[in-house]
Amino acid sequence: MTNTQAKYLSLKEFLNLPETKPAQEFIEGEILQKPMPKGRHSRLQGKLCIEINQVSEAAKIAYAFPELRCSFGNRSIVPDIAVFLWENIPFLSDGEVPDNFNLPPDLVIEILSPEQNPNKVIGNIVYCIENGSELGWFLDPEAQSILVFRRDRSPLVIKNQDTLPVLEGMELTLSAAQVFGWLKMGS
Repeated sequence: MTNTQAKYLSLKEFLNLPETKPAQEFIEGEILQKPMPKGRHSRLQGKLCIEINQVSEAAKIAYAFPELRCSFGNRSIVPDIAVFLWENIPFLSDGEVPDNFNLPPDLVIEILSPEQNPNKVIGNIVYCIENGSELGWFLDPEAQSILVFRRDRSPLVIKNQDTLPVLEGMELTLSAAQVFGWLKMGS
């Protein structure tokens, strides 16, 4: 992430700015540009959304949104994947999905890109956990490991055949080896 603006803005002022591609995030009064996703990042993001939604959407348990802006507290972030339990999706009165999500996701998933600062990305996950998220996954494709954050315990490193913890009610069993195995598409 690169700092794109030094002038202090309020969250409200930031949210009135036009959206950019790639997305910008508002963290502690600063605007930070997210890096453009690359191959491994896109593959993991797409497959995780498919796997989560395949087991959760029809049963109305949860839904995984890719690159969804979530604004709460004093931040506006765009997690790689924001998973909301069905009952926490702020549906409009007609049942449609809203454009604005002013709450933290129940599960926040970030995938480290080579040019990203891991501490800034982990900082967003920790901020989500401190503000109501149940669970956070930090995927490091280079290390082939996933750092898991939960409200009620210390971070945990998931590697190889270790199984990822999921939100209550989700019938999803994934190991780190399965997740990173998705990167091998050409063999």
